[in-house]
Amino acid sequence: MSKTNLLAQLSDLGDRAAAEADNFSGGLGSIKALILDHFGPNGLTAAYVVVAVLLLVIIWRLTKITFATLKYLVIPAIVLAVLGSFVGPYSFVMLLPMTVVGCSLILLVKG
Repeated sequence: MSKTNLLAQLSDLGDRAAAEADNFSGGLGSIKALILDHFGPNGLTAAYVVVAVLLLVIIWRLTKITFATLKYLVIPAIVLAVLGSFVGPYSFVMLLPMTVVGCSLILLVKG
């Protein structure tokens, strides 16, 4: 592939990305104008607060799920596989899938 052809493709890709970003921001701009028309500046402030709270709740839930997964799935599965490989005739690699399944069931029951 020639250098000029690659530069032309990159330029075209940049133009398409800019057009998509303009379409997306245009959609957000029309929503903002709609809120301003119907509810005024206080409504726009309320909409910003609602979106911020929703994002915070989503981030909080994802964080809780991540820590629960670490606490009830990842760490116990690895520890059980290591202990099982020391005690039993199976290797860590063979025991890990079984311990992950067992700890996944515990995580599902725990909720």
